[in-house]
Amino acid sequence: MARQVRAKKHLGQHFLNDESIAMDIVKGLTSHRNYDKVLEIGPGMGVLTKYLLDNKQYETNVIDIDTESITYLNKTFPQLEGKIISGDFLKMNLEERLGENYAIIGNFPYNISSQIFFKVLDDRAKVPEIVCMLQKEVAERLASPPGNKSYGILSVLLQAYYKIEYLFTVEPEKFNPPPKVRSGVIRLKRNDVASLDCDEKLFRRVVKQGFQNRRKTLRNSLKPLNLPEEVQEMELLNKRAEQLSVNDFVGLSQDITKWSK
Repeated sequence: MARQVRAKKHLGQHFLNDESIAMDIVKGLTSHRNYDKVLEIGPGMGVLTKYLLDNKQYETNVIDIDTESITYLNKTFPQLEGKIISGDFLKMNLEERLGENYAIIGNFPYNISSQIFFKVLDDRAKVPEIVCMLQKEVAERLASPPGNKSYGILSVLLQAYYKIEYLFTVEPEKFNPPPKVRSGVIRLKRNDVASLDCDEKLFRRVVKQGFQNRRKTLRNSLKPLNLPEEVQEMELLNKRAEQLSVNDFVGLSQDITKWSK
């Protein structure tokens, strides 16, 4: 039997030790858009992995940067032969390994969860569904609607392409070692938006700049973008970024492009 894996603080590892919660997380996968492969990020000692392997509707692949975990998984789950990727998810081109359509699942390390989602946004055409556990505050932020104080940059960028549901909360004592905060599990399902009806690079810039100072109106927070005079006079800019929906940001990006010509 392979020895236990040590949780490493610098990797943000907190290993889930509750089997029923592990099963519930895996059950969160719905096969949305009929993917046949699933990638688990940061499997650790495989508490989710074993339940993923029980489902023969999809092929389970795992990726971990922790070599100790990779060794453990190879010894514990021989059925994963050829499906264990040793490396950094943030730096890998996974299309060669997984093809065009795969779901993502995992207990995301708190310290890189935002970076994981920015990479997912870049690969969104290939990722129809995500079920993940992360810091509760971050999970709530991603699922938050406009007008909520927790609504932010990633809320807008992800909700442009995914429907996001907050599924349930997980208490610290369900982990080893216990984190200092509660965790939340969310599910993201890809919507039908192939691309936004605006310049998507400008859209990202407007969203990011708009939230740079949440207390300011958009008229003030967007000053660094040197908006056309016609846009600066718009009533919408009297609002704060957290009050705008995805469609509002798309419309604003359209107007900036229109009046910049």
